[in-house]
Amino acid sequence: MANSPQAKKRARQNEKRFAVNKARRSRIRTHLRKVEEAIASGDQGAATAALRAAQPELMRGVSKGVFHKNTASRKMSRLSARVKAMA
Repeated sequence: MANSPQAKKRARQNEKRFAVNKARRSRIRTHLRKVEEAIASGDQGAATAALRAAQPELMRGVSKGVFHKNTASRKMSRLSARVKAMA
């Protein structure tokens, strides 16, 4: 366990940051799941709308350090290709 006051403070900060990042990651995954479900249902309009809603969430996760930039780009590229292929 942390002994110095500084180490105790860092432990508290890490817990808060973990909770915030966990919430962000969950929110992003929910958006991505909505796109997946729309693709699975075959509704291109809903899939396009869900993709448009998911993109800023994913990029916000990148800017906040939850995801790596290339990971987010790869996910967006693959999802948009699948939505486009529905046409």
